[in-house]
Amino acid sequence: MEGPRAGVARTLVAGAAGYLLGSVPSADVAARLAHGGETDLREKGSGNPGGVNAAAVLGRKWGLGVIVADVAKGAFAGFVGRRIGGDRGAYAAATGAIAGHIAPPWSRFRGGKGVATSAGACLAVFPAFFPIDAAVAGAGAAGLQHAERTVQINAAVWTLTSVLWWRARLPNAWGPRPGPGLVAFSAAGSAMILAKFRAARRQVDPQARAS
Repeated sequence: MEGPRAGVARTLVAGAAGYLLGSVPSADVAARLAHGGETDLREKGSGNPGGVNAAAVLGRKWGLGVIVADVAKGAFAGFVGRRIGGDRGAYAAATGAIAGHIAPPWSRFRGGKGVATSAGACLAVFPAFFPIDAAVAGAGAAGLQHAERTVQINAAVWTLTSVLWWRARLPNAWGPRPGPGLVAFSAAGSAMILAKFRAARRQVDPQARAS
């Protein structure tokens, strides 16, 4: 049996791996392929390097490709993390993937909002909640008004659902066993995404910036 230190080390390695996978710049790759690197999504449209802005600036097919890639890297991170560190590693890597997407080191930590990546992470570690998270990502991709309010509601439901799944010991399909790690993943992921939405709003709304 491996000792506690080895278990912690594996969890940390899984989290780091998830962060690196999440930081893969899907939108930047799409912009380079579409326009030869002449378009910077941080300077065009909404300024967000994500699927919705990619669709607006580069075209719908490119935007859809970015969303699929962002979901895929979140899911892949969760599965890889589980191989590295078991259930705890899965949750650490899934959380790291969202952080990596929002704050990638390759672009001075100026990343996307993390909604699609969180949906992919849920697919790997909280499949019971994936349909709801995917619906929120889809609503954002469709340009639903009041997207931030929708994300706020989703964050609350996401966290409360994770607590319910843990305390009631509900089945989690192919995901790891629900436990404190699931709650930590849901709460941390929600907090990071909401913080990113608030920061984005302050950049475009002087009143929000002053408040």
